[in-house]
Amino acid sequence: MFRRPLSAVLLLVAVLLVPLGALSTWAKYEIEDADQYVATMAPLASDPDVRDAVAAAVTDSVMKEIDVGPLQGTVESFVRDAVRSFSETKAFKTAWNAANRAAHDAVQDALVDQSDGGAVTIDLAPITEQVKRQLAADDVPFAHRIPVTHTEVTLMESSDLGPFGKGFHMLQVAGLWIPVAAVLLAVAGIFLAVHRRRAIIRTALGTALAGAALGVAVTVGRGLTLDDLPKDVSRPAAEAVYDALTSSLTVAAWVITGAGLAVSLAAWLLRRRPAVEEMQPSRAPRRL
Repeated sequence: MFRRPLSAVLLLVAVLLVPLGALSTWAKYEIEDADQYVATMAPLASDPDVRDAVAAAVTDSVMKEIDVGPLQGTVESFVRDAVRSFSETKAFKTAWNAANRAAHDAVQDALVDQSDGGAVTIDLAPITEQVKRQLAADDVPFAHRIPVTHTEVTLMESSDLGPFGKGFHMLQVAGLWIPVAAVLLAVAGIFLAVHRRRAIIRTALGTALAGAALGVAVTVGRGLTLDDLPKDVSRPAAEAVYDALTSSLTVAAWVITGAGLAVSLAAWLLRRRPAVEEMQPSRAPRRL
């Protein structure tokens, strides 16, 4: 009596858990894991928009600390060119990775404890130090006077995380438990189903729809995040950062959608095959 409705409920919950499972896996093993986070952000060191944003931030910070009179414009041009030149070196990639590792710790602290109201930043001081040395070696006037201060680029205010931060931390705690629960519920629902092949088709189609919904959510989230940026933040650089952080989610959405459609199609074809065979007339045995 309760077999059919129980199966339907289990399969519905399993499908609803699919996008949450992808999010929890991503949050746990790509965002929470420091090494994976740094590896995800590392390619951005070669992104031209990110390099331009870093050059602008370091140059502005340096020029605020020194005054060379009529040579101000010339020195500013030298500093900007030096930062851009340095951003093509291996040392820049090392400094970028170190800065992102430190930023990762700040992000995690902000997600766990939002009571201090601090900001999540990337400190570019190591890059400023390297640029100062390069300018001094090139005999740029007043290069020795450039102070190596903490050039911080703000990523977000911890107070802006709100309930998202708490929900994100819960996803990190859940980790693989959510996708495992989705699989177990789907298996149980299909086992209890009266028409199992039909249940497989519907579950696979629901999974494909859930994967498509995840892809749409990533796209919508991109627009909302970028539209909320402060005016002093480079939009092209922010786009590159968002796309790097969510690239695996986008791939997961496509894989889930494709797998769901493939399973549903295979189950449908197997369902129709016996019917086609029954419709074919049997051949009478040939008499000798």
